[in-house]
Amino acid sequence: QVQLVESGGGWVQTGGSLRLSCSTSGHTSTSYAVGWFRQAPGKEHEFVAAIRRPNGATWYGDSLKGRFTVSRDNTWNTVYLQMNSLKPEDAAIYICARQAKAIASTIRAKYRYDVWGQGTQVTVSS
Repeated sequence: QVQLVESGGGWVQTGGSLRLSCSTSGHTSTSYAVGWFRQAPGKEHEFVAAIRRPNGATWYGDSLKGRFTVSRDNTWNTVYLQMNSLKPEDAAIYICARQAKAIASTIRAKYRYDVWGQGTQVTVSS
């Protein structure tokens, strides 16, 4: 079945950059979306970004567009999240997830995603 595995997290100083990867497998459809969420300690999941297959449409959380960029390789096996100009408030566990039949109006809704990765930790020091 569908599986998603994140990698690329780590420690970075304020203003630095990280590139996260979401390796996906097991898809039986070419119509879906991969979203990125983040969860800071004691807080709920926050929508970060998403990209839709096959048209490549992208969405971003408020205030993140311009610093974060979501993209994918040409096979759609890997979805990336490039994070620039990182701030301490960006520190969180970053998780990628699959929305089986992407609906633009609910692209930011956690409940619409049915498969989730385990997450990768991003730490930003001041």
